[in-house]
Amino acid sequence: MPRKAIILGAAGRDFHNFNVFFRNNKHFKVIAFTATQIPYISNRKYPPKVSGRMYPKGIPIYDEEKMVELIKKHGVQDVYFSYSDVSHQHVMNLASKAMAAGASFHLLGPKDTELKSKKPVISIVATRTGAGKSTISRYVSSIIKSIGKKPVVVRHPMPYGDLNKIVQRFETYEDLAKYNITIEEREEYEQHIDTGTTVFAGVDYMKVLKEVEKEGDVIIWDGGNNDMPFYKPTINICVADPFRFEDTLSSFPGEVNFRSADVIVINKVNVSPMGNIGKLEKIAKREVPNALVVKTSSEAKLDKPELVKGKKVLVVEDGPTITHGGLSEAVGAFISKKLGATLVDPRDRSVGSIKEAFQRFPHIGSVMPALGYSSEQLEDLEKSISRVECDAVVLGTPSNISKVISINQPVARVWFEAKEVGEELLKERLINILQNI
Repeated sequence: MPRKAIILGAAGRDFHNFNVFFRNNKHFKVIAFTATQIPYISNRKYPPKVSGRMYPKGIPIYDEEKMVELIKKHGVQDVYFSYSDVSHQHVMNLASKAMAAGASFHLLGPKDTELKSKKPVISIVATRTGAGKSTISRYVSSIIKSIGKKPVVVRHPMPYGDLNKIVQRFETYEDLAKYNITIEEREEYEQHIDTGTTVFAGVDYMKVLKEVEKEGDVIIWDGGNNDMPFYKPTINICVADPFRFEDTLSSFPGEVNFRSADVIVINKVNVSPMGNIGKLEKIAKREVPNALVVKTSSEAKLDKPELVKGKKVLVVEDGPTITHGGLSEAVGAFISKKLGATLVDPRDRSVGSIKEAFQRFPHIGSVMPALGYSSEQLEDLEKSISRVECDAVVLGTPSNISKVISINQPVARVWFEAKEVGEELLKERLINILQNI
């Protein structure tokens, strides 16, 4: 008899784990997925198109709050934790609930989940979401191009909409509209497109890999949250955030990424307290002595600084960074304050799901999260921005959300990129590896 299992997820790692470990595994029967972190992703179904012949009706997706109820109702024997950017305490709290209900609790590691590519893979992962993976991914992409090779980016999945869109390819802004993606997805794809790099994503990363290998010389795994890579890396780069150095060994699976890194990038050294940088460097040298440790600055620039200097501004930040990422504010707030701007607190003017986000994440400062996981939430975001009295709106989010919602106030956008501090050790390491493959 197959063992009955539940997969705890957040529309990403959970589906990948199912596809590579459970889909054709006769030893298990997956009763359900559960969903958390992201709104509007429960009460759906993992469709038959991807669930396979063992699940001709697909697999239901429930809110994570129903985990214990599902275990008891279906006699579930195994619960598999399959999402990222949470504390070790969070993981073990769920383990305790599952075990108290009678089930065993599991984590799947790289040997059971990583896919092997024919092409070299450079993975960019992190200790926490918001550490600056995207800037490092673009920097790595520029290095690959500088030696005459073509990079293709594979982005960690964010299948919050139609789960039948198994492979997605983004080369132009028209492709963004074609797939009707969320703001969070746009945040990760737009700047790659702006620099002429094609991005792949989707639901089934085995099929994604087959398409990617046809196009590029080198695959860049651009990780989401602080998840582990889906593809076995030729070189594993972990971006560490000095603002949250205390989370380095207390976040899952950020600690896994940190300990398995070939290169540890201490990012944001131009804006982080020196003491934090030193503490993080000491942790790296003690815990991962064989890793190359490099430092990068995250250089932020405004396209229209005259709209911000000395003004009253509403800052709209990258959503995940200031929600479950734990930061109270991010790059938009930093650069606005640097220009002498006053941040207008949008909390009392926000409506609907944006107002609910402030209640759910009370640590958020005087900034607004760029949330747009549904058309309804986009409407809430648009209304919330319009209700704030300010001289300008500063988009700290990498996505130009003015393309998808109407913003009546003047808009200034932040662009940021990574630069190595001191010797270009990461660049040297990558060129040596790629030229010898």
